[in-house]
Amino acid sequence: QVQLVESGGGLAQPGGSLRLSCAASGYISSVKSMGWYRQAPGKERELVARIDNSGSTNFADSVKGRFTISRDNIKSTVVLQMNSLNPEDTAVYYCNLRGPYDIDYWGKGTQVTVSS
Repeated sequence: QVQLVESGGGLAQPGGSLRLSCAASGYISSVKSMGWYRQAPGKERELVARIDNSGSTNFADSVKGRFTISRDNIKSTVVLQMNSLNPEDTAVYYCNLRGPYDIDYWGKGTQVTVSS
């Protein structure tokens, strides 16, 4: 059973930064990608950033230039560095791991609130 544990959420002021980390545990035969999604109140869950095994990344247009994603394949961790935060970034952020046959595994989520 794969488990994903997120950490690093919290409150930030507009223009501030937060760093989210996710650690995966449990057996999985292969990992296609790891990434982060978010869901704001009343909205659907959306992709924030993803990184695949080759290190290729993709980002939501709304976070390009502000967020970066990195991954440690040996430790099975993924980190989302969020800079220049704005109130529209407020959401619950979920760690995602995509395994064989595109099966998705999810963390429980961590709250990010951007407010002055």
